[in-house]
Formats: sequence, structure tokens, C-alpha cells
Amino acid sequence: MQLALAILALLVACAAAALAVIGLRRQAAQARRPSAESLPADVHGLRQEVAALRAESGDALRHLSVVRYDAFGDMGGHLSWSVALLDDHGHGVVLTSIHGRSEARTYAKNISGWTCDQQLSPEEEEAIEHARP
Repeated sequence: MQLALAILALLVACAAAALAVIGLRRQAAQARRPSAESLPADVHGLRQEVAALRAESGDALRHLSVVRYDAFGDMGGHLSWSVALLDDHGHGVVLTSIHGRSEARTYAKNISGWTCDQQLSPEEEEAIEHARP
């Protein structure tokens, strides 16, 4: 009987020690992790600047795609091209240059929300689709 009580007391002591170690580790981890209130004011300022830069970068023309092709069957070399320059919301422009034997023509079409009010050529549509993230 006394042996059973001693074993039970030993098990309870081991469980208490394990819980104490877990509690101390959690407390140490929380002490290493600074709270938002304990950070210096310049860190808060930097966080606000990063958030503002992320918001501004959504309007940057950062999605780009170029499609080169032969506009006419008797011409080679893929000298004609369409390039899409778009922001995160699909607003921007698609530029097209069609190269012929004696001249080259260049066109620009506004893109809004990944679509265009004007009719797009298959190559222009392809450039827009490739620019889409």
C-alpha cells in the first residue's frame, strides 16, 4: 500500500514538473516576442510606410507580356508585336506594332479591368491573358 502511494506521488510530481517546464517555455517565448505596444515609434512608422507602399504598388504597371508574330503570311521574322502593360486590377494599355513590307503601324488601346472597349486582335488578347497574374 505504501509502495503504491509512493509511486502515485512520484507520478504526480513528474506531471507537475512537466507542466512547470511547459509553462516556463511558454512564458519565455512570450517574453522574446515583443508586443505592438512595446515597439519603438519608428517601427510603427516603418510598418505604416510599408503598408502605404504595398497599396501604391497595386497601381504600378507591373504585369507585362509581349507576343511576337507575323502579321502577313508572306513576311517572316516575327517583326510584328503586341505588348500589354497592366496593373494589379487589369488597368493599363496594350500596344501593337504591325510590320509590313513598306511601313509599320502602331496602335494603342486602353484596357480597363482586363477588357477593352475596342475590338482586340487575337495577339492582343493573348498578350493580355499572359500578363494576367
